[in-house]
Amino acid sequence: MVNKQLIDKMNEGLSDELQVSIQYMWQHVLWQGVKGFTIKDEFKKIAIEEMKHAEAIAERLNYLGGLPTTKPEPIFIGKTLKEMVAIDKKDEEAAIKLYKQIIALAVKENDVVTKKLFESILSDEEQHHDTFSSILEEV
Repeated sequence: MVNKQLIDKMNEGLSDELQVSIQYMWQHVLWQGVKGFTIKDEFKKIAIEEMKHAEAIAERLNYLGGLPTTKPEPIFIGKTLKEMVAIDKKDEEAAIKLYKQIIALAVKENDVVTKKLFESILSDEEQHHDTFSSILEEV
């Protein structure tokens, strides 16, 4: 039987991925100003990557016998471009922390596939964090 804590943490990650995929896509739509024009496509690209993460997590949860959540965490768009990117950077920091916890739980459970999945997603999240950190320096 799969560890309930691992399933719960994976669902937390799924909920986060659903949140940011919507959040980033709306930011892609709602951006303003010249600086927004230069990064709007980055919001969209990352939103799509986050939705792919959600799909992969949901598939793994289902395989492990867990019920994938359909409820995103609260979505915060932000009113200014700087606020949007600051929110996104913070969300990526939280994801990085959570995914390290999930990887540790997967190791403890000897679940190599879940470990590899979340290592891959963690790598993407670190890239997203770097992107948002770099953008934040310029807005």
